[in-house]
Parts: sequence; C-alpha cells; structure tokens
Amino acid sequence: MDRIQILWTDDEVDLMKPHILFLNDKGYDVKTAASGDEALELVEKHDFDVVLLDENMPGLSGLETLNRLKAKYSDLPVIMITKSEEEHLMEDAIGSKISDYLIKPVNPKQILLSLKKTLDNRRLISEKTTSNYQQEFRQIGMTMGDRLSWNEWVEVYKKLVYWELELDNSKDESMMEVLKMQKSEANKLFGKFIENNYIGWLNGKGQNPPLFSHTIFKNKIAPFLDKEETTFVVLIDNLRYDQWKIIQPIVAEYFKIEQEEVYSSILPTATQYARNSFFAGLMPSEIEKRFPKLWMNDEEEGGKNLHEEELMAEHLKRLGKNVKYSYNKITNHAAGKKLSENISNLMQNKLNVIVYNFVDMLSHARTEMEVIRELADDEKAYRSITLSWFEHSPLQDILKQIAAKKCRLIITTDHGTIKVTEPSKVVGDKNVNTNLRYKQGKSLDYVKKDVFEIRNPADAFLPKQHVSSAFVFIKEDMFFAYPNNYNYYVSYYRNTFQHGGISLEEMIIPFVTLQAK
Repeated sequence: MDRIQILWTDDEVDLMKPHILFLNDKGYDVKTAASGDEALELVEKHDFDVVLLDENMPGLSGLETLNRLKAKYSDLPVIMITKSEEEHLMEDAIGSKISDYLIKPVNPKQILLSLKKTLDNRRLISEKTTSNYQQEFRQIGMTMGDRLSWNEWVEVYKKLVYWELELDNSKDESMMEVLKMQKSEANKLFGKFIENNYIGWLNGKGQNPPLFSHTIFKNKIAPFLDKEETTFVVLIDNLRYDQWKIIQPIVAEYFKIEQEEVYSSILPTATQYARNSFFAGLMPSEIEKRFPKLWMNDEEEGGKNLHEEELMAEHLKRLGKNVKYSYNKITNHAAGKKLSENISNLMQNKLNVIVYNFVDMLSHARTEMEVIRELADDEKAYRSITLSWFEHSPLQDILKQIAAKKCRLIITTDHGTIKVTEPSKVVGDKNVNTNLRYKQGKSLDYVKKDVFEIRNPADAFLPKQHVSSAFVFIKEDMFFAYPNNYNYYVSYYRNTFQHGGISLEEMIIPFVTLQAK
C-alpha cells in the first residue's frame, strides 16, 4: 500500500522535526516547504494527499497560499495551522474550504488525529456503517420472523431504507448484497402479509388497517382547511420513500418537518387507480358507479387521469369544505417554470394542489430510453437522478416561494415503484392491460404462487368489466411476461422500474407535513 504524501508548509518548519519523525513512524511521508511560494512550486511537481499549512508566514500568507491552492487544486485537502484564534481568520479559512483547523502549539497526536479525520474519514465511516448494519441485520431478520402489524412493517421498511442510504456511501459491495437479499426476503414476507389482510382491511374486518389512498385526503388534508393559513399539497407522482429521504435535506433548508408519516397505496399501485382514489376519496368501483363520466377502465381508450380536479371538487363538497382552491398538473419543465412565475396568484386560496409528474416520467423513460438506463443503472443512480432533477427543477423554486409566504406544505405521492428482475409467465386475451405488475381481464392464465389473485373485483372495490373479470397482482420484484417473444420481452424489461403490484416500495409511501421556517 502506498504511503500517504504530506506537504508541511511553515516558515519555522525546522522546529517541526519531532512531529515529522512521528508521522514517518506512523506511515506518512512528509515533504516540507518554508514559504507559500515554495509550497506552490512543490504542489506543481508532486502529487500530495494533504497539505499542512501555517497561516502566519512572511511573504505569501497562509490564506493567500490557500486561495491559490484551491483555485488550481480544489480537491486537495488543506489543514490550516495558526497561532491566532481571531474569529475572522477562522471564518476566512473555513470559507475557503479547509478540511480542518488547528491552533498552535500542536502536538503530534493532534496532527495525527486531524490527518485521520481528513484522509480516512470516508473509509472509517464506511467501516463503521458496515459494522453497525451487521449488528442490526440479525435484529431485522428476527423481527421479520414475527407476525407483524402494518405499523411494524412500516418500521422494518424504514430501517431497510435507512441502511440502504447509509451503505450507498460505503465501498463494501458484499454488505450491499446482503442488504439486497434481506430486502428481497422482506418483500416476500410482505407480499404474504398483504395477501392475508388487504381484502379484510377494505371491508372493515382487518385489524389496525393503514390509511389508504381513498382515506388519506379526508383524514390528513381536510383538517387543515379549517385553519387560517394556506395549504399547498405537492403530490410528486411515483415518489418512493427513499427518494423522499434523498430530497429531504434540501426541503429542510426552508421547512421544518411537523410530521413524517406513510400511508398505503391501494391496489393496483398505478396512477389510474391510486391517484384518482386519492382525490376522489373513493375506491375505483365507487368512482365508476357515482361518476361514470369521470372514470375510464383499462380496456377503454384515452387518458385515465383527466378528471382529478373534478373528483377533488366533488370530494370537498361531500366533506363540507367550501373553500377556494386551485389544481395544477405539471408535466414538463415549461409548465413548472410558468407555475413558479405565477405562484403568488395562488396565495389567496385556502388549498393549492400541485401534481408534479417528473419521477413517474423518469421511471418510464428509463424503460424506453437506453441513455436513461445507462444513467440510472441501479437504485443508487436512480436516487441520484431524482436528487439532481429536484435541485435544478422549478419545483424547488416553487417550494422556496411557499416557504417565503409562510404557508403550510404537504409533500406526498400516489404510489411507489420497484426495480423488477424476475419474469413470471402470463397468458390473456387481446384486451388484457399492458401493465407489467398487474393484469386485469378474463381468461387469464398465470403462475399462482407468484401473484395475489382477486377473482371477484368487487371484494377489493375494483371495477368488473366482464362477468369473468379478475385482477392479479405480481409480488416481490417479479414482472409479467408473455410466452410470445419471451426472451426478447424479458431482456427488454428486466431491471426496469415498474409499479402496479405488491411490494414495500410501491405500497408504503410518504406523507409529510411541513411548516415554513
């Protein structure tokens, strides 16, 4: 292993020989410079891992040297050493992105600790993360072996997401594989849990049901409409819990979290069903019965989510909420920019709903476009693209303006998505829907162990298009594949992000209430 290369710059560097010998014994190679100019020359000629830099030197000062180093070698770590404790010097140094700051006199162990913090920080964090997950792995496994309630499954999923995000920054690939296996096992057991409880919950027979798509608006949004302030509801289509955790630090710059909750998407975990139910406060079969002109079934041609505003208006009437509101659906950057420019016009409304469609489009684009597949090759990259989009999207500008006006904010979604890897064969007639995670129709033939089948759609408050219509929902990370052109179909859709079925990622979704800082 190569020894760490250090450049120590100090006009009194001869006095530092005991420190240098100490560092040599610890496995570091130290070169010295007696001035800022000499340091700059040496950095030109040699590859250093870190620079120790005295702040108070004749000629080119430490801060001037620092600025020149950072201008040309922005990633080179610099540890500033000074006799002065003046606040402005510290602020200047920190503003110039130093890695650490030491006050003279320094002893060798202080320097060693600073070097380890600076150079080994990532490695040490990675090792600690791996060690901590190893300790929790067994506990999570034992928990999953119990008969869990909905709330307990939520906690398991949150823990798995937490460790997934922590291990993202670790170079321990083997540990990440262990986590993937544990997450896969969790989804297998969660699928059985949903199969055993879902119908009972919907029909008022199950214990401790979650809030579902059709109940969340009434229970969690409507109460705010009786308050003085304006409430904004931002529904980001297809936003998973892990994606929310990725963008949370940015949102937290402007808002404080009052309550972070989750709720359950209904089945199918698809926009047509889940989001219409969200706004209507009704299950799909109830929407079809009450508002036949506002509902379109799978077999019908045309957009399936064109009447959300009307459904929400009817819902508000039933709730007795006679309030002024707006509904805005953003499907491209230009529309987001336009809303950002006109957000002040919405401040007189009691309720403003913004449906933002980017993340859903990203998941579909990843399936259809090779370049997006390359950019979002795995879960970590998929999250990274989500973060990058949010940082540069009009949505962030919109949230800043909402915060400036001291409005309440709710961030939520309609369903999540899962990366699918394993095919499961299905056969149906020409009218069967094309979704890879659920099928609806007659004459369906499928692998029974892979699915949750609902023979009578009325049991799950789903429309029944034919006498023999049934719904089947694929579990875990599987996807439906037709026998015709099977190999091509499987290779095309494997490792894409899909939704509509049963998984932790699709069903356990964020609902976050925030207040402007």
